[in-house]
Amino acid sequence: MTARGISHIKDLLSRGEITVVEHVRSVLTAIRERDTPGAYVAVAGDEALRAAEQADARIRERGREAWWDQPLLGVTVSVKDLLQTRDLPTTRGSLLPNDRPREDAPAVARLRAAGAVVVGKTTTSEFGWSASTVGRVAPPTRNPYDLRLTAGGSSGGAGAAVAAGLCEGALGTDGSGSIRIPAAFCGVVGYKPSYGKVPYWPNGADRLAHQGPLAASVADAGVLGQVIAGPHPTDPDSGLGSLDSPRDLRALRIGWIEYEGTDPEIRRVTEQGKELLVAEGHRVEDVEVRCQNLYPAVVDILAATEAAGTPPEHEAFCDPGRLEVVRHGRTLSGVRVIQAEEVRQNLRATLRSVMDRYDLLAMATVPIEPFEADAIGPAWAADPRDLMWLSWAPASYPYNMTGQPAVSLPAGLTRSGLPAGLQLVGPVGADDLVLTVARRLEAMLAPLPHPPATGLTPVTTGERTF
Repeated sequence: MTARGISHIKDLLSRGEITVVEHVRSVLTAIRERDTPGAYVAVAGDEALRAAEQADARIRERGREAWWDQPLLGVTVSVKDLLQTRDLPTTRGSLLPNDRPREDAPAVARLRAAGAVVVGKTTTSEFGWSASTVGRVAPPTRNPYDLRLTAGGSSGGAGAAVAAGLCEGALGTDGSGSIRIPAAFCGVVGYKPSYGKVPYWPNGADRLAHQGPLAASVADAGVLGQVIAGPHPTDPDSGLGSLDSPRDLRALRIGWIEYEGTDPEIRRVTEQGKELLVAEGHRVEDVEVRCQNLYPAVVDILAATEAAGTPPEHEAFCDPGRLEVVRHGRTLSGVRVIQAEEVRQNLRATLRSVMDRYDLLAMATVPIEPFEADAIGPAWAADPRDLMWLSWAPASYPYNMTGQPAVSLPAGLTRSGLPAGLQLVGPVGADDLVLTVARRLEAMLAPLPHPPATGLTPVTTGERTF
């Protein structure tokens, strides 16, 4: 057997139909034998089996009560290779000498404390710089629905691992769409919590980056997100509280955004979700959000951050595309960076005003279908010297600039057989509202077939089909 939804695995374990060791061993075998997308850059092996043995001992001792204080007991998870893990190297997708941390990142430690078994590290672009998973440490991560195409990025390995059944849940990062883009391209759920809800350490001066889960369902993403959330002393920005949800969740005000250049097939698939929201009784209205010079501002903010973390002696190790971004960052004056931050503040004010009128925003997660696996973008944005590496994902980076929670869920397949994602965005702190509506919408949408190359067959649980 291979990885399925969290509730399905927990049900099998609690009924004694499988042991955690058997489950973890099967997942490790699946990774070894059919990781055709290139989702993993390192596999835990013996460390994962030792954790599985400890989980089995706990289940034998406590029975079903074992899950009361460890809700992820026996569940397999992967960790993006940007995040520290005490038992696996952390390359961050870079050719710089490997970092062998002595401790887990806070979110990783919380997953383990909840009983999850870390089975490996997933591929990322160098320091997560691009929205495709192309780098020099490992081959490009490929889309499980078509291995010629990209899985997205920079959490491409995480998205491909979940889609291919190579773990139940994955921990990713999102600085400009890096959870939601691969979720959309790979046909899984990606949840970017409100900024600060999940502690991020080490992270330097980056104020756009979030950590969050990718999973097979909204419910699974919510469980993972709940486990990793909360304040932590290493991150002074962590510990954001939740806002109260509207009382009547059956009649929400939802602003629908269609970004310029949306592919007709993406529009066709995602508008099915729009129709379902209307059928549920929500008031869905077209809305346009304008902010002058937004893309140049996000480029400058990201480039300044990359340049600050890359001393000249590291240039020889840099991915050529990322080096273009670093060099742009070094040309920026302090005035230019402050001007970019002013654009970000203007966007925050604009979207606060929009969210005064709407409970949620909805849109296609990515307005295009996946492109070639070894590219950083579609043909018109594939030359890193043009600094257009994020321009094709206009529905992702704005909500990093504002820190709002967002969930991407599969809306269906295009006529090319590729997944299209639908994104819901809420006010800062309204994570529960976003997840609740996403879960209701998910229940109305037809589940995607498994990627044909994975060899998986659907399994029906009490909630939905995986």
